[in-house]
Amino acid sequence: MFGAALGDIVGSKYEFMPIKSKDFVFLDDGMDYTDDTIMTVAVAEALIDSDISKEEETKNNLIASMRKWGRRYPHPTGAYGSMFSSWLRSSSPKPYNSWGNGSAMRVSASGWLYDTIEETRKAAMLSSIVTHNHPEGIKGAEATSSAIFLARTGEDKESIKRYIEKEFGYDLSRKIEEIRETYSFDGSCQGTVPESIICFLEGIDAEDTIRNAISLGGDADTMGAIAGSIAEAYWKEDLSEMVKPYLPDDLYTILSSIKITQH
Repeated sequence: MFGAALGDIVGSKYEFMPIKSKDFVFLDDGMDYTDDTIMTVAVAEALIDSDISKEEETKNNLIASMRKWGRRYPHPTGAYGSMFSSWLRSSSPKPYNSWGNGSAMRVSASGWLYDTIEETRKAAMLSSIVTHNHPEGIKGAEATSSAIFLARTGEDKESIKRYIEKEFGYDLSRKIEEIRETYSFDGSCQGTVPESIICFLEGIDAEDTIRNAISLGGDADTMGAIAGSIAEAYWKEDLSEMVKPYLPDDLYTILSSIKITQH
């Protein structure tokens, strides 16, 4: 879970100042957690307290948790998206057919909490559809959580790549160097999730994976969060001490409640 927060924090500096290099200071005082980490915590708390076989109850828990944490932290670095901000303020929040990558940035808990990939994907779907009910939004959340689950349970990179390509139709055959040449900011799942997974596939550890994601010059905090969450699961690195100085205690506590599972 700390991989998502670490990628978010490191990427926060470069979301609006994109870079096309892996050569940058990895953590400094100009970085901060953003809405990505806040909503990752919100989804985690809701799923911990939910039985996903009870879909309506789970969706209600997710809505309540996201609204609680969104109101507790109303002005994060980078800000919430305009449609999500309206959803947070609404007296009767409804999904708004988004394919944005918000569904993928916040989904990592579903990759950690369940014993099967079917449960993982169901939890990811439920966490997405309360806001991002467009098929691409759901697909992005499921693909991200599936990659985390497979990484956590000991699958190698080639197996993860094959599964994601087969199940979700993403092209993961591209290389970072060729993507970087023409890539720019993209807030969609379809334009960020496959690229973030590629950054993991070419990475050598969590830090290198996050550097890959930020070096594309796109939605740096969100791509860092997606790629970092998969990398943490794959290499089973303890990233908590890197993240702790940047997070309030309540956010840190929720992330700490989901432990790395060795397989």
